[in-house]
Amino acid sequence: MKAAVLTGIRKIEIADVAEPRITCDKDVLLRIDTVGVCGSDVHYYETGRIGSQVVQYPFIVGHECAGTVLAVGKAVSRVKPGDRVFIEPAVTCGTCDQCRRGRANTCRNLRFLGCPQQIGGCLCEYLVMPEHCCFAIEPSLPFDRAVLCEPLAIGLYAVRTAAVGPGDNVAILGAGPIGLSCLLSARAVGVQGCFMTEKIDDRITTAADAGASWVGNPTTENVVGEILDRCGGVEAVFECAGQQDTVDQAVELLMPGGKLMMIGIPRTERVSVVIDKARRKEISIINVRRQNNCTRDCIDLVTSGRISVDFMITHRFGLDKTQEAFEMVAGYLHGIVKALIEVQRT
Repeated sequence: MKAAVLTGIRKIEIADVAEPRITCDKDVLLRIDTVGVCGSDVHYYETGRIGSQVVQYPFIVGHECAGTVLAVGKAVSRVKPGDRVFIEPAVTCGTCDQCRRGRANTCRNLRFLGCPQQIGGCLCEYLVMPEHCCFAIEPSLPFDRAVLCEPLAIGLYAVRTAAVGPGDNVAILGAGPIGLSCLLSARAVGVQGCFMTEKIDDRITTAADAGASWVGNPTTENVVGEILDRCGGVEAVFECAGQQDTVDQAVELLMPGGKLMMIGIPRTERVSVVIDKARRKEISIINVRRQNNCTRDCIDLVTSGRISVDFMITHRFGLDKTQEAFEMVAGYLHGIVKALIEVQRT
């Protein structure tokens, strides 16, 4: 089968690789239709690592995907051949202490699609995944919208973990796909004000059009002052940029007792807070680890039209243009928000 394979820093080649086969009774063989390019994929593309997760070349990345069931193991009952499915990228054990406590996202034995030393990714024509990772989708839900349920689930999980709702004000720092997913999720639960920051002009426009109460550029505006003037402080900040500057801004924006939701993946090993300010405000710092039990809800929200994700899809590529897509995402070029790889495009 054809696959887009990382072969070095900023180098992707289209290669013929062995087709996967069903080896376990609970396995599902899938034909991949559409793959979303995520910021974490681009980390591997640009640097070859995220923290301790180091790529050993050649390696296939990609974890946001949807496709069609081709065959199933003899113990599979959740899906059948011909079903259209969204694929949850986290393969959990279901038996460790974390899984038993309802914390599958911190499973002790978790393996993640497209993560080095765990599982090869989905930028390929065919894939085998466990049954519990396959969520059937309605014929009315296009594959491209289904793929966006992966980042949306992270945003929904972050909003639910922050426990915000009607009457609350929130800030979202960074208007990429994850920040926009937080915006959609916050709006869905009825927050009063949703203030965003972003450095890229096209994304500022996108966030404003998507329902942000106010969007500012931290390179040209005093975004902290502008937000505080409008609401006096926020109950939660969703840090989606992975930058020291945005962490500092978050501490300034939060009301006493507020929550700093750390979602963005920093490229440095350490970030810090001004402890005097964070302590005096009694700020809670919560790291958001992907998502937990939000996948089906996101599929239902998108299928029903209660949340629209179409505006995030800005660019489409065939599998043979994967490197071009990654370069565009890495460089924030041409107003890109979400790039999709249409694997079956001929």
